[in-house]
Amino acid sequence: MHKAIATWFGCGYFPAGPGTVGSLAALAIAYALTHYAHWRAPHVALLAVAMLPLGIWAAAATASELQRKDPSIVVVDEVLGQWITIAGASSLNWKSWLAAFFLFRLFDIWKPPPVRQLEALPSGWGIVADDLMAGVYGALVLLLMGCFNLY
Repeated sequence: MHKAIATWFGCGYFPAGPGTVGSLAALAIAYALTHYAHWRAPHVALLAVAMLPLGIWAAAATASELQRKDPSIVVVDEVLGQWITIAGASSLNWKSWLAAFFLFRLFDIWKPPPVRQLEALPSGWGIVADDLMAGVYGALVLLLMGCFNLY
């Protein structure tokens, strides 16, 4: 069960860019929830917070099993971080979805302080925390973009 969650039900096994695939899966789920269940952007952040303990556990168990600090197949961290970024959207339209995706991926890859430093946290915390912080950065930029009607 921990590997299914950690790989986000197989997304982590994608041969090229598993983190990007995990982010796209997160967007698809968030889109379905906002479009069909009429959730708002902050509800997606609450889902990320609710899933956080499960994500940390799954990431830690998978990393321990594979004896690697942050295995590339673990993408639940990208899912949670992407959901945090979406929460910064003042409105949800194709521009905000696209901006949320690119902003999260930018901060996840660039890792400005303290994103990179959070990787040093132990076990599953270190795997997940850096992506959560990248998600917070993405959400803040998305929020500012919304204030200036850029989407």
